[in-house]
Amino acid sequence: MNSSATGGDTYCTACAGVLDTSGRHPVCTACGRVHHRDPKVGVGVVVLDEQHRLLLVRRGVGPGKGLWALPAGFVDAGEDPRLAAARETLEETGLVVEVGRVVDVYPAGGTTGRGGASFFLAFEATVVGGALAAADDALDAGFFGADDLPELAFPSTTAAASRVRSGLA
Repeated sequence: MNSSATGGDTYCTACAGVLDTSGRHPVCTACGRVHHRDPKVGVGVVVLDEQHRLLLVRRGVGPGKGLWALPAGFVDAGEDPRLAAARETLEETGLVVEVGRVVDVYPAGGTTGRGGASFFLAFEATVVGGALAAADDALDAGFFGADDLPELAFPSTTAAASRVRSGLA
């Protein structure tokens, strides 16, 4: 049975019957309940400093452990995505940001089922306070010029860096 199709579940949460995962949505073979998997929404920020350098964090957890990415994390149930992006930025970098417009929406990029987001919203943001210091699940944090980027963890970070390079962010 393909447990990745149900987020790891192979049994019905209503009656403990076995799930049939052969279709688009798993269906309980005992009670017929359709199990819809909720998407994980990832959010992050594109922050540029006065020298037009991009803020990145070195990830301390998988996926992409040890590589660099935008400050980012998951939206909690009932949380506004912009507030989640600001919260994650503060937790990972010590910086308080004002979150602005959506830069882009990115597909999963192969991280779904490995603890990653189903899709990722990147927001433009401006630093309004705090002091840069890696924290939470970030090993390091810093600003990088377009020509001095470290190894990046995700296609969304690469795309955001390309936007910065071309002046579109």
